Amino acid sequence: MLENKMRWKWGETSPITAEVASSVVIHTGDLLWMDTNNQARPASDFAYDTSLTKTQEKFAEVFLGIAMENSPAGTSGYIRIATTGTFELDDTTDTSVALGNYVAPVLNSAGTYLERSAVAKVTASYQAIGRICHTENVPQEMVFVAIISTILRGGVAGSDPKHADAPTS
Repeated sequence: MLENKMRWKWGETSPITAEVASSVVIHTGDLLWMDTNNQARPASDFAYDTSLTKTQEKFAEVFLGIAMENSPAGTSGYIRIATTGTFELDDTTDTSVALGNYVAPVLNSAGTYLERSAVAKVTASYQAIGRICHTENVPQEMVFVAIISTILRGGVAGSDPKHADAPTS
């Protein structure tokens, strides 16, 4: 996985700016979430919650978007974040994907944190941060995903706990 890779392919990005703490490192192309201090953080900083499914569900609830610029260690301030658009993300799905499939961030190989910019197919909308939107001539081990920020845009239908198919737990 490349750090600081512009992953945007096409479409309106509906950009916003969000604050980043000086202790947080963000790379261009990172999947971002909003913490309780209303600051952007990379997926790799998101706490594991008993299972991958539960972690993906909780991440989807606070999904902010994809970093359009980096924020090095020791730097505080604001960065530009895409809240919509189509992005080329690393794909760890073991099976083939199809148009409309839901995707969510995945754990690293050690199973200790979410990857910064890798996703896999999931079956439940409440786990998803986007959907597969293009399959022709996509590089191997990559997927083109239409993302939708939960924080700014309500997320993928069902990803927000207010939607009907979200779990009741």
